[in-house]
Amino acid sequence: MPIGGIQQQPLVVNSLIDHAAREHGAREIVTYWADGTLERSSWGDIHLLARKMAQALVRLGMGKGDRIATLAMNHMHHLAAWYGAAGMGGVLHTVNPRLFDEQLVYIMNHASDRVLLFDRAFLPIVERLRPQLNTIEHFILFDSAAEGDYLGFREWVGAEDGHYSWVELAESDPCGLCYTSGTTGNPKGVLYLHRSNVLHALAEMQPDVFDLSARAVALPVVPMFHANAWGLPYAAAAAGAKLVFSCTNDATVLWKLIREEKVTHSAGVPTVWLSMFADLDTNGGDYARLRHVVIGGSAAPRAMIERLMRAGITVAHAWGMTETSPIGTMGARPYNWDDMSFDEQVDMVTKQGRVPYGVELRVVDDNDEVLPRDGTSSGRLQIRGHWIIQRYFEAEADAADADGWFDTGDVAMIHPDGVMQITDRAKDVIKSGGEWISSIELENAAMGAPGVAEAAAVGVPHPKWDERPLLLVVRKPGSSVTADEINAHLVNHVAKWWLPDEIKFVDSLPHTATGKLLKRQLRDEYKSYKLANLG
Repeated sequence: MPIGGIQQQPLVVNSLIDHAAREHGAREIVTYWADGTLERSSWGDIHLLARKMAQALVRLGMGKGDRIATLAMNHMHHLAAWYGAAGMGGVLHTVNPRLFDEQLVYIMNHASDRVLLFDRAFLPIVERLRPQLNTIEHFILFDSAAEGDYLGFREWVGAEDGHYSWVELAESDPCGLCYTSGTTGNPKGVLYLHRSNVLHALAEMQPDVFDLSARAVALPVVPMFHANAWGLPYAAAAAGAKLVFSCTNDATVLWKLIREEKVTHSAGVPTVWLSMFADLDTNGGDYARLRHVVIGGSAAPRAMIERLMRAGITVAHAWGMTETSPIGTMGARPYNWDDMSFDEQVDMVTKQGRVPYGVELRVVDDNDEVLPRDGTSSGRLQIRGHWIIQRYFEAEADAADADGWFDTGDVAMIHPDGVMQITDRAKDVIKSGGEWISSIELENAAMGAPGVAEAAAVGVPHPKWDERPLLLVVRKPGSSVTADEINAHLVNHVAKWWLPDEIKFVDSLPHTATGKLLKRQLRDEYKSYKLANLG
């Protein structure tokens, strides 16, 4: 007979909002809305709003496992939806409005979403796609009053009293869904579990990760539709931190919020910081109380890291992906940080960092042999852990192997101190402003243009967006197809921000023995290519 033990309670995300409301109920949640108005709420307010939303969803006939989609920017109503949908047993599906129409239709139909909550700014997208959305029964405007047959969020939840008890959930139940489009073929859904999201939140609070506490004031510039907003809506609740949301990424607005709301922590992709530096250089000002910046989505330029570090700001260079919830590694300061020169410190931060507890990394060669952590051996980067994907949503087979290792598609090396460094891009993917562009899909679309015999898309350097697509085209014999004509075709098949910055006509493209494009050779050949429109 056991003589002692510890209580076991399920790790569910609604325990995070319960904790935030009970222990940090008055801590502010600030929203800068799209119309320029500022609204102040609190963790206590969000807790009540989430319960009202759960009631309202049940009244619409939603039940356990139903997918509730959002097409929205960062704001208090979106935050409440994360907890309201999960609390009634639903699965919140955050939809990326930057995807092109065909992808948006595919993922919402594939997810079998039953409700769509969306910002008014995305009304044109919804009206354009609505006839093709086969499963959505209710459309709700997140940030404005009812309009036509679109419900208004405030009125919809305002009809409820909030006297609602979360449904009984197992920590293995799903609570979130996000699709990734960085690979070939249709987007794939990553289904997050209550347990995985809670463990991710606890890891994210750590000093060597996001360094969150009740004293923190966090402004997540990373959108809530992008890889779980890097987990901040959950981790901030666990820590009781103040959250500052903006429905716009306008640099002037972000600086205003940073200074007036006394923001200490922020997170975003490199392009955000480039635009904010430009605003700072033009309009002046200071960093106020900002002290911790997380940069991810794509590699941060060394000059960007140096500038923030010289301002006394801790820069955490992060690596992850939708499949890793997303934290895989974080550029934490090592034990001997104070003994390092400034240049050595910058060298350290430019790498992708180390794993927190709960994640393991390894690199393997083409024969799946594990390579040493010697800082020189490069191989395929694999990852496993408590918040790493096992199987894509509705897939027939696991994405990870029998031992849980998931192949990220990146090539990397691991140094003796455990620091991981990406040495090559994920195969065939162009990273532009923190978003992924599939070169294969761009090529396939270009091949549909009259007069195009073959096409290859490669990422080339860009001072603002990290990479932009260069499209290499071989014309069909006798064809005189122009770049403008190809772009006119592409605009009907891919998102506008996917359009190549330049189309270069070539006589031929290199191939492997099996007839596949030699993409590595093309990347090497054009890695220093200067786009014509950059002067």
